[in-house]
Amino acid sequence: MAKDHLLALDQGTSSSRAIVFHRSGTVVARAQREFRQIFPQPGWVEHDPDEIWQSQFEVAQEALAASGLNAGDIAAIGITNQRETTLLWDRRSGRPIHNAIVWQDRRTEPLCAQLREQGLADAVRRSTGLVIDPYFSATKIRWLLDHVNGAHIAAAQGELAFGTVDSWLLWQLTQGRVHGTDVSNASRTMLFDIRHNQWDHELLKALHVPDSLLPRVFPSSHVFGETTLFGAPIPIAGIAGDQQAALFGQACFRAGLAKNTYGTGCFMLMHTGSAFRASRHGLVTTAAAQPTAMPEYALEGSVFIGGAVVQWLRDGLRAIAGSGQVQALAESVPDSGGVVVVPAFTGLGAPYWNADARGAIVGLTRGSTVAHIARAALESIAFQSAALLQAMTKDAAPVAELRVDGGACVNDLLMQFQADLLGIPVVRPQVTETTALGAAYLAGLAAGVYAGTDELAALWCEERRFLPTLPRDRAAERLAAWDHAVRQAVAP
Repeated sequence: MAKDHLLALDQGTSSSRAIVFHRSGTVVARAQREFRQIFPQPGWVEHDPDEIWQSQFEVAQEALAASGLNAGDIAAIGITNQRETTLLWDRRSGRPIHNAIVWQDRRTEPLCAQLREQGLADAVRRSTGLVIDPYFSATKIRWLLDHVNGAHIAAAQGELAFGTVDSWLLWQLTQGRVHGTDVSNASRTMLFDIRHNQWDHELLKALHVPDSLLPRVFPSSHVFGETTLFGAPIPIAGIAGDQQAALFGQACFRAGLAKNTYGTGCFMLMHTGSAFRASRHGLVTTAAAQPTAMPEYALEGSVFIGGAVVQWLRDGLRAIAGSGQVQALAESVPDSGGVVVVPAFTGLGAPYWNADARGAIVGLTRGSTVAHIARAALESIAFQSAALLQAMTKDAAPVAELRVDGGACVNDLLMQFQADLLGIPVVRPQVTETTALGAAYLAGLAAGVYAGTDELAALWCEERRFLPTLPRDRAAERLAAWDHAVRQAVAP
């Protein structure tokens, strides 16, 4: 009997989630659990690897139980994960040697500055498509090797394993039998040659990272191994970093299709096909989720503070009691009254890449109210995303529509303003769990549940299309005001 269900493990920055999907893409059951955020000192962010694994395993069990299915009914497992977060563990005991260093962590900026001074920026961009930044995994690995007693020696002797979160989950699910990853996660390490889909030995040498640490790299849709932890063997057949998984779940399978995920940050990816395309306008080139061994690429822009600006309104300004109140407060005024909020609380990401920028509120008058600030804060998410799409258009080609997902995409005011700024339709799908859905689709392809991406594209359905209503000259004025405000935030 054909198996019609897939289990997606969605290991995120603040919580672990599991979703059981029917092959049609509909959600059958889900479970979610938050875990601790560890802040040893300002700018440092860590997670307990055991908490990551235990929370993910437990929600997988809960979702299976809630679905009324057992392990024998599941065709395959797909994994999607917070990217760049870095773990090292002992191969023999399976024990981590330190907490995971999270993608948000900035402790390695001095090492990144040193690498830039050594002239490595061009080599990194040519090979990996990335910029030298603490965001990526490479300098986190080096920090762990430098600061954990005996780590350099153990690594040199082949006793340690490196992985991003997907590799850690794969190791746990297979009880130490498989040390692997997929191209989309490998592409975020700053050590992977995405032109040739292989580790870059020159960069490994420059970072003093032994290649014995590294997982084997496979396509994103691939039978990596199987797990027996749920009562019957289930193949693990799909892995992709969260943003590439969302691009896949949004059925953006060909060049020119783009999605934006509105979460704590915002992550916009445009599929650029099978040709490596370097950005000249502040974006990074990354490996898209790859169903086969054929390389596929995307341009990516990252906004560090997206939905987190709403948390700031709630917890910092205490303008709202709950995040769900922001739309009503913002809609209580007809516009922002000339107020512009630049939420550069941790610097500015793409396309600006200014770590020294700090938040700014520009355009305040005696008539400004907290409602104007709330509306401007909400609009800042759309302004930052518009800057990303402008850069993508300059690097590649115009985008016909933007597909959206993530928690903040349910905010109709924000989505309409996004369409008004961009001048193109913003399209929200019926199933907004696109990150987990992408992982399920990748697993389903490898397990034979789906015949190919044409079948997956036919499953994608829109829920609402937001059409631009703002005159283009007025949109240009608003974008110019945003650019002016950004200059205030980055001024020395």
